[in-house]
Amino acid sequence: MADLLRKPIAKTGKVHDITPQSANWGYVGFGLYHLKPGETVSEATGDREIILVLVEGKAEIAVDGHNFGELGDRMSVFERKSPHSVYAPNDSTWTATATTECTLAICSAPGKGNYPARVIRDVALVERGKGANTRYIHPIAMEESDIADSLLVTEVFTPQGNWSSYPPHRHDEDKFPDMTYLEETYYHRLNPRQGFGFQRVFTEDGTLDETMAVADGDVVLVPRGHHPCGAPYGYEMYYLNVMAGPIRKWRFQNHPDHDWIFQRDSK
Repeated sequence: MADLLRKPIAKTGKVHDITPQSANWGYVGFGLYHLKPGETVSEATGDREIILVLVEGKAEIAVDGHNFGELGDRMSVFERKSPHSVYAPNDSTWTATATTECTLAICSAPGKGNYPARVIRDVALVERGKGANTRYIHPIAMEESDIADSLLVTEVFTPQGNWSSYPPHRHDEDKFPDMTYLEETYYHRLNPRQGFGFQRVFTEDGTLDETMAVADGDVVLVPRGHHPCGAPYGYEMYYLNVMAGPIRKWRFQNHPDHDWIFQRDSK
């Protein structure tokens, strides 16, 4: 069985610490802190660029001594308010001091030093899909945002009973412009917290086919293949996506058996 479902390793402090080495791939890293008011964390970026996402709560964030002040505009991620994030380039050091209880995500990928540290906010909420495939997106740092060397980062809210990352699609071949190779992590949250969701990661040839029940706070790794999610009735699903690969482009192909859904809904 593939080791794709990662449970939190603690309840406080650094609860996720996924590196390219621990994921057995080459680009994406994902970390997550649960901080109490007054707690401070600091990390050097090394050869990697970072996007810090204030998933919940508020914190003062600085990069290389430049203090961006108190950031954060939602105490629950399910308020669907625009997230506050900070970009930190490679060869820098970031520091965060929680001013409330705080959930801070660290999204990372190889950096090239082309972009300065900056705050990212005022991200529009975009509706995508139709019917039970409707979901809502905060494109924090997608391709249209010229703010990073490698990172692609987005938030997705999936209403109860709906599907997301659907129809099933993949981005696991480096053959731009038809498709790009992008590794991906999904950090899942459920509302109410005791809920669950499902995510399937599978290839068309069947060499990888894992279906996972995800709980609040779990992370799913997507090294290749298709990767749809489902939210049962009664439970809203959130996930934070981190993607990276050889080039910062998001090009995917739908599963041939299910592409008819996309074609129908596009008319």
